[in-house]
Amino acid sequence: MKDRSSDAEDPTPVEDLDFEAAAEELETIIDRLESGDVALEGSLEAYGRGQALLARCRGILDSAAARIAEVDLEAEAGTPSDDTEDA
Repeated sequence: MKDRSSDAEDPTPVEDLDFEAAAEELETIIDRLESGDVALEGSLEAYGRGQALLARCRGILDSAAARIAEVDLEAEAGTPSDDTEDA
């Protein structure tokens, strides 16, 4: 088994990760868990971190979906969003 404790000593707080970073770390955790190269305690820690990363990704996607819905409503109403106002 590889000792990967140095990778997880000071992980970036989940709430500070953007979608791509959270998804990439989640994918890495899944690969590690599926490989079976992680001891039980490490697996439990990785699982907990993975759950937090998954929640972060879902939250970001939910926010993006809400923004898309808002833009769609504005487009249907013919109201430009604040980002598209003419100078």
